[in-house]
This record gives sequence, structure tokens and C-alpha cells, in this order.
Amino acid sequence: MAYNIRTHYYLKECSANPDTEYIKQIYVKNTNWNPPPAPINIENKITEFERALQTALSSKISKNKKVNFKNLSLPQQQTLKSLKNNTNFTIKPTDKNLGPAILDTSSYVRQILKDHLLTKDYSQLPPEEVKHKMENLKTLLKNLLNTHKNSLSKPETLYFQRSLKLFHKLPVFYGLPKVHKSPMTLRPVVSTCGSLLSIFSTWLDFKMKELLPLVKSYLKNSSSVITDLKNLLLPQDALLFSADAVSMYTNIDSVTGIHSIKRLITANQDQLPTDFPKELFLNVLQLVMDNNIFQFGESFWLQLSGTAMGTPAACAYATISYGEFENSTILTAFAPNLLYYRRYIDDIFGIWLPPKTNKDTTWTSFKNTLNNWGSLKWTIENPSPKTTFLDLNLSIQNSRIVTTTFQKDLNLYLYIPPTSAHPPGCLKGLIHGELLRYWTQNPNNQDFQEILSKFITRLLDRGHTLNSITPILMQATGRIDQGAQNTTKSTSSDTLYIHWPYHPSGLQQKEIRQIYNTTLQPYLDYDHMQIAISRPKNIKDILTRSALKLPPDLCLESLIQQQNIDKNQDV
Repeated sequence: MAYNIRTHYYLKECSANPDTEYIKQIYVKNTNWNPPPAPINIENKITEFERALQTALSSKISKNKKVNFKNLSLPQQQTLKSLKNNTNFTIKPTDKNLGPAILDTSSYVRQILKDHLLTKDYSQLPPEEVKHKMENLKTLLKNLLNTHKNSLSKPETLYFQRSLKLFHKLPVFYGLPKVHKSPMTLRPVVSTCGSLLSIFSTWLDFKMKELLPLVKSYLKNSSSVITDLKNLLLPQDALLFSADAVSMYTNIDSVTGIHSIKRLITANQDQLPTDFPKELFLNVLQLVMDNNIFQFGESFWLQLSGTAMGTPAACAYATISYGEFENSTILTAFAPNLLYYRRYIDDIFGIWLPPKTNKDTTWTSFKNTLNNWGSLKWTIENPSPKTTFLDLNLSIQNSRIVTTTFQKDLNLYLYIPPTSAHPPGCLKGLIHGELLRYWTQNPNNQDFQEILSKFITRLLDRGHTLNSITPILMQATGRIDQGAQNTTKSTSSDTLYIHWPYHPSGLQQKEIRQIYNTTLQPYLDYDHMQIAISRPKNIKDILTRSALKLPPDLCLESLIQQQNIDKNQDV
């Protein structure tokens, strides 16, 4: 808070407008700069405010000596720490958010090697080669930036300058258990946070936002579908269909994907900003996709095919690369048959108008065309009066499309329990958000009441009581009745944020605001003050980690050698 206040007055004194040089997605704080002190009266009030907060907190602690202000009891902390430090077990969140899973480390490692790393899609690298490759890659990327420095805006230049000064970790590979599969498999994941290429991929993702509107099938979310279809009157023979890509990221090879994006840029040059850095963008994209080097335990690997796993630009890359094929081929060749066609990354929804003749032949041709782009394949439903897309059930009734909420049978609905030390706003936000979504997706009153009843039952199953959730439910339904879903809060750059860790028995937002109002507020010229409450670490934070920790008696290199021998013998 003090840092923000001092920065505010420094910028004010310099008559600087931070909005002209601030882009949230690519902003990196200058760690070597600290603002000078604010005016002396402001500094005195900052000190007074901080002392008042500590005094109020100390008073709370002294009055509640039996309350544990660390969220977890000492035995709980010791048990969790012991479990995490036991290298015989590996703890991971499961795929599809089906809760945590505890795996035998030896079995986990063997399955990762067999199903993923020791396949044609990856190549193991010696440590010396990894070091050499990363040094060369950093030099090459820096030279690219220097060559194209005139095509970068000032915020982009600052982003790269500050980011490249930081320490860069190597990405880490791990697997998420697919416990809903029999036998259980592992979804491969690469954590690229803090890595060299994540810097450039984040910039790519930022620039891809200028390309997404060029993709005619682009869909932001399922709410956009509801808006599009709300007043659509269907012809009598119209049918619905959906399609799901088979391992989309894995099956977009970089040659096909990058060539598609290059064609999209070329074909729509007049719709892009004149300063769009085409050459730099494509060169960086090539390097990001072809140099996904990561670590698994003490071993190092290079991904050989598919979209670079874990890279920040992966979603936009998949959307745009296949989108060019849709623009130039699918939507052109089948324009008379597609009344509506949208895609959300690897899910397609469309309204099919069968031709008067050759119905089956035309549909087969459409399916073959969808599957005629690189190695990417689609699982395509046949047209029918109803289908499922994202979180929507869609059906044709009286020449209109009616929607209801689709929920997977495997969903465990692990809502925040009442005993959790989350700020109250988390439960409130959950209930308000879900009710608004259910209301939007279920225009039929009976459907809405049915899904609302299920939602309340699931909250009660998690330990909440009707007395505690009824006021929040009433407030949420009141906002819906008033049409509050169409209003957006005004966001002002002149807002002071006060960050404070939350505890149910600690200082609450109301108390912090009262202290602020009596100390700092009269002396500051901010438009707004907002209290940003942070939660303590939860069990997932404490137990799970991306990096692999092996038990002393397990040698990763020996396992790799043995599995390679077994694989060669099988061949």
C-alpha cells in the first residue's frame, strides 16, 4: 500500500499518465526502482494507519488466545508437511477437478516414462546440450528483438527489457491423474511459469488478440452462443451438431500451424494495425513452438511434435491456426449448409441445413473436410434436433433453439465448505455467479428451478446451512430481477488497493475500512479505496508441487535405461 501511495504521488508530481504506458498482460514491475517518499504529512498518516492496523490485530489476538491465527493447527501442519516430504508418494490434483490423488512415486514415474517421455514425441537431452541450447536461444531471441526494436511499442520494449533481466527457470513436466479412466492414465502438463520462452509466449498471446477477430468461427464463451441464438428462427429442416477435437494441441504440428497463421495475416493485412510486427511475430512463434525444453526430475527433454505444452499462447494459437482453415475452406465450401458455425478452441457447434439432394454425401464431405487439416482429427456427432456444447444442452423446439445447463456426471461439486478460511466474498461470488449463469442458460422457469434446487442441495451437502446461504441467494436473485447482470462496475485507475491476509477471527474488511477512514482517507486524493483480501495457503498449495522428488532408492536414469531396453525387446 505504501509503495502504491508513494508511486501515485511521484507520478502526480511528474505529471505522468501511467495509462499511456501500462498494458496489464505484459506489465513487469521494475524491481530496481522504489518511489521516493510521499509528502511528509502523507508519510506520517501511512505510519499512523499501519500502527493502527497492528494495534487492532494485536488486540484481536490477545482477546482470542485460543484461536489459531495460522488457519491450520500445529498437528495438521506437521501431518501435511510429513506427507509432502514423504517421497514415496506423489500428490497431484486430478484431471477434470475430481479432487486430489495420492500416487506411488515409482508407479507414477514409470507411467510417465512409458506413456509419454519415452515415445516418438519427445527426445531426452544431456544437461550440457540443454545449457548450450538455452544460451543460444536467449542470444537468438535478444538479437531478434534488437533487429525489430522499431516495431515494438514502449510498453512492449519495457516488458522485454525487464523480463530478460530476471532469473529464468526451466519448465517442469508432470502428469495429472485421469482417475475417471480405467485403467488410469496421466494427462501430460508442462509448467512454464518463470521460464525464458514463457516471456515471449506471453507476448505472442498478447499480439494474437489482434488476430482472433479475424477468425470467423471464434467464440469467447458459451454465453456468446446464447446471445447469438436468442432470436434466431430456424428453417424446418435445420439440425444441430457438435464436434470435439482429438488431442488438439498434440495434433497441431508447428509447420501446419505456423503456415496457417502466416496465411491468415497475409490474407487480412488490411484489417490489422499497420504496425503489426509480422516478421518478429512469426519468428518468435517458430522458436517457441520448436524449442519446448523441460525437466522431469533430474532428466531433460525436448518436445518434438505438436503445440508446445504449457505455453501461454497455446489456446489462441490453436484457435487461430485452425481458424484460417475454417475461413478459407470450411465456411466457404459449405456456406449453404451452415446456418451457424462457432468453435471454442477444440469444441465446435453448428446448425446444419441439409441440401435437397445428396444429403448423406454432403454431410460426409463436410466431415472429411473438417479432418483434412494436418494430422488433427475430430469426433463429429451426426446432425440431430439436440446436442451438447460446452456447458449447454441445446435442442430445437418450435423452430427455436432452447438451452439448459449441461453438467457432467463426474462433477464432484467441491464448493468451498463452511469450515474453510476463505473470505466471505468467495462464497458470495460463487452463488451470485452460478445463479446468473443458471438464469441465463435456463430461460424456462421450470428448468431454472430444477437446476437451482440441485445447486442448493450440493451446497448443503458441503456443510452449509439454509440459514447461512438464504440471504446470499435472495440477494443474488434480487440482482437478477433488477437486471443487474447488464451493469458493469466502473474501473478507475485512480484506486488505492490495500492488501490484507484473511482469517475468520482476524481483522475484517469493515474494520480495516474504518481505520482507513479515520487516518489516511482525509489526506489522500484517490477516487476509490478497495481492500484486496488474500487467503492463507490451502491444502492443495501445501501438498502439491510440480517438481518431481524421488525416494533415495529410486534412480530415474536407471528407470529410463530399463524402459528403453524393455521397449526395444518388445519391438
